[in-house]
Amino acid sequence: MIQTPYLLFLGDAPDPLAAKVAQGIRDWRPEYALGQVRMEGCRADMRVPDMSLDEGLEAGARTLVIGVANRGGVISAAWRHVLAEALLKGYDLASGLHNLLRDEPELVEIARAEGRQLHDVRVPSQAYPIADGVKRRGLRCLAVGTDCSVGKMYTALAMDHEMRDRGMKASFRATGQTGILITGEGVPLDAVVADFMAGSVEWLTPDNDPDHWDLIEGQGSLFHPSYSGVTLALIHGGQPDALILCHEPTRAHMRGLPGYALPSLEEVRDLSLACAHRVNPACRAVGISVNTAGLGEDEATGYLARTEERMGLPAVDPFRHGAGRLVDALSAIG
Repeated sequence: MIQTPYLLFLGDAPDPLAAKVAQGIRDWRPEYALGQVRMEGCRADMRVPDMSLDEGLEAGARTLVIGVANRGGVISAAWRHVLAEALLKGYDLASGLHNLLRDEPELVEIARAEGRQLHDVRVPSQAYPIADGVKRRGLRCLAVGTDCSVGKMYTALAMDHEMRDRGMKASFRATGQTGILITGEGVPLDAVVADFMAGSVEWLTPDNDPDHWDLIEGQGSLFHPSYSGVTLALIHGGQPDALILCHEPTRAHMRGLPGYALPSLEEVRDLSLACAHRVNPACRAVGISVNTAGLGEDEATGYLARTEERMGLPAVDPFRHGAGRLVDALSAIG
């Protein structure tokens, strides 16, 4: 088990989005986020106290969590001395990067000598089956997006919170490192061998009560040249009954790919449904989640109203304004 609370390591993150792991923990498990460690040049701020490693220990932190999700998931050479120092001072380390802590000889040696733990949450915890496409009992909702990092996890978490408040049967199903650090369980989908990705999603969302909703954390985008495969695995393995379309309206281009524009919501709806209907002909798009963090209140309200009128679906920012209308849309079909 990963010991809590956490000290969030932001390193030299070039922008807030690069520290989305830390941001997710801060927003959804604030009791875990005691403070942050930032290096020179860091342009991310989780609005928690800046602390040294010693100050974090004095405040009660037990694990230094790498809160950065950089392209390629690598441990920067500039970070290594901070991570090594943290182990020597008594922290465990947790990371969701593709570059595993256990593959860093210096960190492994220090952890062994000091009796500390290295937690690589992006390592599958078991062998997953190949998907068989057999229909499962229960209901499933998947968030799909126009791009990476547009709010798919936040959407599913907000809906889960709202459904639990209403006494509905619901489970948030984490498929990425941040979701796993927030909930303590899930499938690190982009680290699963490709042939087994859809099967791991079937495993994650098993038979359940007929009125139980699995709220599946989305990943990537069918339109993103780098990450489309993981999205298709979620669609086919999840056999969703409902899709929530997710979008961030201030993006100039797809994340990490300046030469690629974002698709329209109509394109995302149509392609996602075409893929979903292969495994669940009854699947439908029921709502739109818009990440309006980059818009003022009036701008956000106007954008949501125009999007709703154009698409004919409820359009909300579930983190800013609540997920009630998205849950209402699920209730109407479940």
